[in-house]
Amino acid sequence: MKRSTLLLTFMVCLLSCQKNVDTSFKIGIIADCQYCDCAVKWDRYYRAAPKRLKEAIAVLNKDSLSYSIHLGDFIDKDFKSLERVLPMWKTLKSTSYHVLGNHDFEVEASLKSSVIQRLGLTNRYYSFIEKEWRFIVLDGNDLSFHGALTPNKKKQTDSIFNLLGNKELPYLKKWNGGLSTVQLNWIKTELDLAIKNNQKVGFYCHFPIFPIDEHNIWNRDQFLSLIKPYENVKLFFNGHNHAGAYQMENNVHYVTFKGMVDTENSSAFAKVKFDSDTIYIEGFDRELSRKLVLK
Repeated sequence: MKRSTLLLTFMVCLLSCQKNVDTSFKIGIIADCQYCDCAVKWDRYYRAAPKRLKEAIAVLNKDSLSYSIHLGDFIDKDFKSLERVLPMWKTLKSTSYHVLGNHDFEVEASLKSSVIQRLGLTNRYYSFIEKEWRFIVLDGNDLSFHGALTPNKKKQTDSIFNLLGNKELPYLKKWNGGLSTVQLNWIKTELDLAIKNNQKVGFYCHFPIFPIDEHNIWNRDQFLSLIKPYENVKLFFNGHNHAGAYQMENNVHYVTFKGMVDTENSSAFAKVKFDSDTIYIEGFDRELSRKLVLK
């Protein structure tokens, strides 16, 4: 057989193999477990959270998941609350990740950095790869009145809050937060890497971008300007607004997952399947099931 024929045969086989590569995977998502040994408030049943977390993990463990992620507010307050729910979280069979929420910092000032360590985080914001996706985990508490831990970050927090103060933004609340310039620059680096490696991008954050209400991240406009040129950005998953929400803007799916801690007798969590051109959210209890088509 001629060398050219061998080369052609090899190329055809290579292309055929690439087409048959399975790029699908499944993950688990929980938002706002928000446990504390506290009385019911705002229809949040804090003491029911461990039971609901245990039940959700039992369901997730029945499937073969690439990873599971909690979208912030693992606890409501008190550092000791972690000792009740972390052992349960560690029974997950899949790899697991945490997003930092505002309530995760509702502990003594001297223990705030310890919360980050106990959640197993070496960095407050980070990224990881799964199949053809780059997932970027944001820290919306980077600039905040609860999560800014250095004098410089506290100064930046005051600056951005005062700068936005005259714009009458519905989300300029002290329980929300913002992204620092350092984090925004890091996000751009991550987006450029995703382009270079031909990866789709998904964001995880505690605070939403859409729809606009009292829960959004402070400098959402700055974030949107940053991601606008990147057509590979496909989704933004978050918690914080316990009612849940959905909006699609510029071909990006913005999904707010419902809070697990809410209501007397029901939970909320999800499994999510990623296919090449579609994302399927299988909601449990109050969480809605959705089909998200990638464009």
